[in-house]
Amino acid sequence: MSSPPVPPAPEAALPAEGSGARGGKLRQEKRDRIIDAAVDVFADKGFRAARISDIARAAGVADGTIYLYFDNKDELLITIFEEKMGELLIRLRQALAGGGSPTERMRRYARFHFEQLRSYPALAQVLQVELRQSTRFFTDYRPVRLWEYLGLFEELIKEGQEAGALRADVDTQVIKWAFFGALDEISIQWVLSRKRDRINLDQTADQVVDVFLRGMALNTPS
Repeated sequence: MSSPPVPPAPEAALPAEGSGARGGKLRQEKRDRIIDAAVDVFADKGFRAARISDIARAAGVADGTIYLYFDNKDELLITIFEEKMGELLIRLRQALAGGGSPTERMRRYARFHFEQLRSYPALAQVLQVELRQSTRFFTDYRPVRLWEYLGLFEELIKEGQEAGALRADVDTQVIKWAFFGALDEISIQWVLSRKRDRINLDQTADQVVDVFLRGMALNTPS
């Protein structure tokens, strides 16, 4: 009777990356590489069809290395959402800084949102389409980053109300979700479209904002 095959050495037994600041930097760089590779793989193959081995190959690491950082694909997908949304929040705050009326900054908000589609198409595919394939995201996860993202638009509505430029009777909670819903649906259509180059996202952003501003205008009947 032949002896059973020898299992591969556990990933934890691989050579250590070192300790201290340099080791921490190397681990962070590897983690970032895995996340970026996962974005590309999920966008290319789809979340459900993608395998950990696909991500490992794209990141240039062993399969087992992925599990040193993430328990499973769902955790990796949610981490992508958290970290990339964190980066988006930083850039959005920068885009909204520098003055301008609340309504002018609403336009910058919408244009910023659509500009991310053009600038990061693979990430847009993951956040707009593949994220919806994760049951865990919708059942167990609290999308705090998304709430912060929407909260910045709600702040603009409140500023407009306080300045007397927008109706005081509109519910900012309702408006911010309706506004995001419009941006989100258009974003999905852009991601899925085969004729993206025919869609003027700047004009689209302005049209969406115009619709909401007319609804919130002081002279609009309640």
